[in-house]
Amino acid sequence: MSAVLSPLLTLILLGALITLSVIDARRFILPDRITLPLIAGGVIAAALLGAPVWLHALGGIAGYSALVLIEKSYERLRGRPGLGRGDAKLFAAAGTWCGALALPAVLLFSSLAALVYALTLKLILRKPVTADSMIAFGPFLAFGIGLVWLLQRSGLSGPAGF
Repeated sequence: MSAVLSPLLTLILLGALITLSVIDARRFILPDRITLPLIAGGVIAAALLGAPVWLHALGGIAGYSALVLIEKSYERLRGRPGLGRGDAKLFAAAGTWCGALALPAVLLFSSLAALVYALTLKLILRKPVTADSMIAFGPFLAFGIGLVWLLQRSGLSGPAGF
């Protein structure tokens, strides 16, 4: 059953991530009508694949809480928002789809991709990138989620699920 479900779930997840990436890149928003069902879908996917549902539910809570904490801390330090709540919801989806133990890897891959993008803009394309530049983080989170999910499905992740 997993051999049939895994590719179908992968298509659903990647389709949602691509859609969210395009919307966020264009409008700087990750709509609840996509992120909230994606969070629930991760828990359902875990159950269908026989993964420990509690670890995926915990991943959703941890993912959301972590980015809200970063969002609020940044806002206190800088006096302006740096992350949107949609990013926290998308990171919650990362936790429900990939599991709590995979969250550091998702965030690492996402952050590295965003850094490469910013450096490319600045050093290669010679576009101004400053502390005030707005860069949508959703597409990079989507990349990290998709990469970790595919690594998990391929068996290339470590013993803890990544």
